[in-house]
Amino acid sequence: MTLPLFEQSPLREAFAALRRDLINVDGPSISTMRNYRFAILQYEPSDEFKLRGEVQRLTTDLSANGWMIISVSLQKLLLDRVRAQGSEWVDRVTQMERRMADIEPARGLNYLKSKLSPLIEGPDGIAADCGRLICEYADNNPGTVDRTVVLIGRAGALYPFIRTSALLRHLDGRTRNVPVVLLYPGARRGPAGLSFMGILNPDNDYRPRIYP
Repeated sequence: MTLPLFEQSPLREAFAALRRDLINVDGPSISTMRNYRFAILQYEPSDEFKLRGEVQRLTTDLSANGWMIISVSLQKLLLDRVRAQGSEWVDRVTQMERRMADIEPARGLNYLKSKLSPLIEGPDGIAADCGRLICEYADNNPGTVDRTVVLIGRAGALYPFIRTSALLRHLDGRTRNVPVVLLYPGARRGPAGLSFMGILNPDNDYRPRIYP
């Protein structure tokens, strides 16, 4: 059997499928559920830089066809929440984490999780920040909502402080029905299971379509 001369990688195939579904003549079809415009694009964590290239390619292509792309960095939102606690809080937590890690690395990580997780989990956590950014754009640009897509990336920065399935669950109903795609660093486990960063136990609590 002869292989194609320029065989596409799974990552490029995923982006090609996502593009086709977004520009569907009957409207974005990234989900099989009515009024649920969420999808996940899974990629290997080691492909982070390749992913950014594909995001740039998709952004350029969609923009040329009259689409608006909202890029949301979960890393930035996390850092914004940490900085909002003030420099004294940051210094205190950092120093304590180092002391505990010197005793045992796992203790340092668990301490950090106990401080960061409450800042980002739940409906008032990072999901609220994502929803606010999306709604602000939709309210200020109502004429472009039908040709807008949100790409939520840099999810690896949240590991191991939050499960992304919870993020999407809390974001549901807070996006003005704008299509949202979570760029997910992890591994596929079965037809609907995903392992965050390929390390955490598989999470099957996902409603969105998973690309590829």
